[in-house]
Amino acid sequence: MFRKLFEGEILSKRADIRNIAIIAHVDHGKTTLVDKLLKQSGTFRDNEVVEDRVMDSNDLERERGITILSKNTSVVYNGVKINIVDTPGHADFGGEVERIMTMVDGVLLLVDAFEGCMPQTRFVLSKALALKKTPLVVINKIDRPGARPDEVIDEVLDLFIELGADEDQIEFPVIFASAREGYASFDKDARSGDMRPLLQAILDDIPAPEGDENGPLQLLFSSLDYDDYVGRIGIGKIERGRVKMGEQVVLCKTDGEQKRVKVSRLYQFTGLGRTETEEAGVGDIVAVSGIEGLNIGETICDVDHPDPLPFVKIDEPTLSMTFHVNDSPFAGKEGKFVTSRNLRARLFKEVETNVSMKVEETDTTDAFKVSGRGELHLSILIETMRRQGYEFAVSRPKVIYKTIDGKLHEPMELLIVEVPTDYVGAVMEKIGARRGELENMGTRDGGTAHLEFKIPARGLIGYRSEFLTDTNGYGIMNNLFAGYEPYKGDIQTREHGSIIAHETGESTGYGLFNTQERGRLFIGPGVQVYEGMIVGECAKNEDIVCHVCKKKQMTNTRAAGSDEALRLVPHSVLSLEQCMEFLSDDELLEVTPTSLRLRKKILSKELRLKQQFRKG
Repeated sequence: MFRKLFEGEILSKRADIRNIAIIAHVDHGKTTLVDKLLKQSGTFRDNEVVEDRVMDSNDLERERGITILSKNTSVVYNGVKINIVDTPGHADFGGEVERIMTMVDGVLLLVDAFEGCMPQTRFVLSKALALKKTPLVVINKIDRPGARPDEVIDEVLDLFIELGADEDQIEFPVIFASAREGYASFDKDARSGDMRPLLQAILDDIPAPEGDENGPLQLLFSSLDYDDYVGRIGIGKIERGRVKMGEQVVLCKTDGEQKRVKVSRLYQFTGLGRTETEEAGVGDIVAVSGIEGLNIGETICDVDHPDPLPFVKIDEPTLSMTFHVNDSPFAGKEGKFVTSRNLRARLFKEVETNVSMKVEETDTTDAFKVSGRGELHLSILIETMRRQGYEFAVSRPKVIYKTIDGKLHEPMELLIVEVPTDYVGAVMEKIGARRGELENMGTRDGGTAHLEFKIPARGLIGYRSEFLTDTNGYGIMNNLFAGYEPYKGDIQTREHGSIIAHETGESTGYGLFNTQERGRLFIGPGVQVYEGMIVGECAKNEDIVCHVCKKKQMTNTRAAGSDEALRLVPHSVLSLEQCMEFLSDDELLEVTPTSLRLRKKILSKELRLKQQFRKG
């Protein structure tokens, strides 16, 4: 991932620019830190109303409190423009972190002063060190009760050594900060101040971008944005030369094709917005519009010197789901886009910007295989599509196997669990049944156990909700892809069957009252159901068919006690992730803008029994 020098190239440094990415595990405070840097650098007016976590601009990001897409902003300090890229912390969105690494010269590694190094800390740091980026370590949440900054610095140092950092990288500077309170310091005991020590450390320790200002243009696009007025916008760093608005350039595509295009508009990042500029030079992070068919990983070059840059290789997906056209009895009633043409166009459009996702055609025109980094990665796509008016059905998530040296291999995950010591036995028993192996165990202050397992990725499908139940909501689990290993054997992931509706109609209190003793219900009275729809979870490990639409027969008898009030146990409302975890191999999840319905692939009871008979 290193650029070839052009003949006669003279490298010079841009001392007025710094390009950095903020990387960390989820919830360690990246977006909050960017908030404070923007506020204290004078980006906003004194009377301007600014939301918290202003970089999380997407509705889903604000609802879930997580970052999903990497985003660019900039602050100016002491006459130096600092371009900042805020990145996601979940392992599922690791592709976002990998691709933006080509835009920056250094990274701010944020580590929670209490939690220390977590799985995603390891992942993002390994990518940064491999690309020779200069690290600056920030120990965040220094004011948190139970903070242990000295131990955490030792953990970070051990991690650097383990990941093979060179001598320059191991000599990393450390800043102590509280992003929420808005101060940073070289002193771990400081509890007041502002962010100036951190901004100064960025200027002092992160190298300025360098390149040949007067050489032929090279601009690699690492990110894409879309605007309804100007179309697709490519975002990247100028590696060599200068680019001007209206200039004719050559677009070098990843398949080797080259075509002449025009730079219609050129923007630089200022605070939270983009400002139009006439030209930009080496080291600048810019946005370019007006280039048709532009994709991530492509380069625009000088017309006389088409010299494309190599793009960082993105890790392969590990989990796949099949997206089907909805064929249930209620199909087309709630969604706006329901045909296979609509579904195909939307999925292939997603792949253009979502580099770690893959979409493949199947034997039928009504189904598409979508592969991603994990359940969260795929569920965010499903949720986004349903909000856009799409209606479709998805199958159970499946891991992607590989054959290496003639043997079947499966993806493994490093699972890190933090639970109160009372629940350790229950957690170890469940993970052991899912072929997990304990690799490390320790205790933290406050009676918390820290467990590290290596477990097949398929063993984690459907486990999160069980884990929260087993630990009464006190447990925290994080996982990270840990390579491929030989197949570990069969795993039984679901211990309960489904309660299935017998006929199409409206559920009644009477029908549900007679069904609720058979297990846990997912619907209440007055809900439209159809034959083959799953309305609950059976207490036994078998599927049962129930009459949930049954009405009480009318009689003229008025005997005392014969008309007791029907008391229904409150039903469980499943979230999208819980529905995906519940699915079995012969089931589908019907997704519409207003509903989530679980159903059998074969709706008719007779046809299901015939298929079982053929298999048996």
